[in-house]
Amino acid sequence: MTALDERTARMTLAAVAEPADIITGILVARLGAVETLTLLESRGTLPSEIDSAEGELWRRRLAARLSPGETERINARMVQRDLRMITPADEAWPAELNHLGTSAPLALWLKGDVFPLTVPIAERVTIAGARAATTYGDHIAGDLATDLASRGKVIVTGGAYGIDAAAIRATTARFHGRSIVVLAGGLDRPNPTGHDDLFTDVTAAGGLLVGELPPGAAPTKWRFLQRGRLLAALSSATIIVEAGPRSASLNVATIAHALGRPVAAIPGPLTSPASAGTHRLIQDGIATLVMDADDVTALTDPAVRYAAERTFAAAPRRTQRRAAGVAR
Repeated sequence: MTALDERTARMTLAAVAEPADIITGILVARLGAVETLTLLESRGTLPSEIDSAEGELWRRRLAARLSPGETERINARMVQRDLRMITPADEAWPAELNHLGTSAPLALWLKGDVFPLTVPIAERVTIAGARAATTYGDHIAGDLATDLASRGKVIVTGGAYGIDAAAIRATTARFHGRSIVVLAGGLDRPNPTGHDDLFTDVTAAGGLLVGELPPGAAPTKWRFLQRGRLLAALSSATIIVEAGPRSASLNVATIAHALGRPVAAIPGPLTSPASAGTHRLIQDGIATLVMDADDVTALTDPAVRYAAERTFAAAPRRTQRRAAGVAR
């Protein structure tokens, strides 16, 4: 079932390899998807940088998932669900995903208007946080998303309950084409299922649903975890509104920080477990404390940050000391 072209080969590999499969990523980067699929289906020798034992395990694991006619089934589901697939060869492909190196997705499936994905990365901001959000967190997430969208920002979320949902609802209620939701499974199997209507609102409002797995793929714990790297890479900054000490949103923040992207966190009550993770991000120097859209804009727009720094530098020394909290 060797693919005849790069696009079909990427579709096939995406169907059998898990997100961020390093060996698949190395081979595709070096040889291309067609040759990688040929090596998977054959007994051909793998490149020397691939450990022979690991390479054989890779071949056995993925080859067992190959299924005759799978690409035809995927294409049929795409037509039925009005989905579109893009690869790095397409103009709409967000180049910032290439910063993930060998962990970059093989392809993306889209539902909705592609516009939010084509804006400059400086105009995209990820908002993430606790699924079990408090009333305070929902309120802050909604207000922050509204203020950022009113400034032309595209809000990127994972579509989960809690903070994600609050940000999506606020954005789609008032703005057209200002939301992206990244899902952990096939776009024909959105998760959580309780957000079916919410995801419909996203596309109706000119937003976009994105996934790196073909239709039919089920979301799993690993796939939810790996979705975090897409949330981090697609945006100029990541804002964590609320997060418990073990929240998955902390993974998004860590990846964004590793990519050199600004990370911000909203402070909460010291007694609230839902803010323990955000406070830790601030304490550890991973996140900058922010309170509103002005603070976030300063992180994502160098011109705004430079203007603020010049204003501070030009201020009287007493004003500077007061701002720094050391005025007498």
